[in-house]
Amino acid sequence: MRMVKLVLLGALAVGGAAGARAAMGPDARACDGGSSAFLVNVRGLKAAQGVLRVQLYGENPGDFLKKGRKLRRIELPVRGTGAMPVCVAVPRAGTYAVAVRHDLDGNGKSGWSDGGGFSRNPRLSLIDLKPAHAKVAMAVGGGVRPIDVVLNYRRGLSIGPVRTARP
Repeated sequence: MRMVKLVLLGALAVGGAAGARAAMGPDARACDGGSSAFLVNVRGLKAAQGVLRVQLYGENPGDFLKKGRKLRRIELPVRGTGAMPVCVAVPRAGTYAVAVRHDLDGNGKSGWSDGGGFSRNPRLSLIDLKPAHAKVAMAVGGGVRPIDVVLNYRRGLSIGPVRTARP
């Protein structure tokens, strides 16, 4: 809860209460407390442009990363290269997986320049861009669970975080 308060205080300093909530997305009120939610702290943005997409998947491994099977999607314009907090409300306490994508050019399609990451920050490679559900699933109780997601980008024949964003 301390991390949630620190993120909210930082956002308040920048843009007031309304700005703090808007900066965290449409589910921001869920991170005020009393609801089940993830406070996803996205780190390692390559550039201050494009769209950040955060998707929530349930506990069924067969649904993970499948088209039309997400429980929630939040899209926000990228506001800088620093950490970007996004609140994601969950239907109830349980086990969920979070997938994050930085659509660098904002065209809505996956491209070689785009970045991505997952809850629990599994190791990714060009031949293994989609981790197993079990490697990214996390439990959330009746409150707010802060998590860090470090984005990975293609660098030649490898993939990893930008040099300043190591986990």
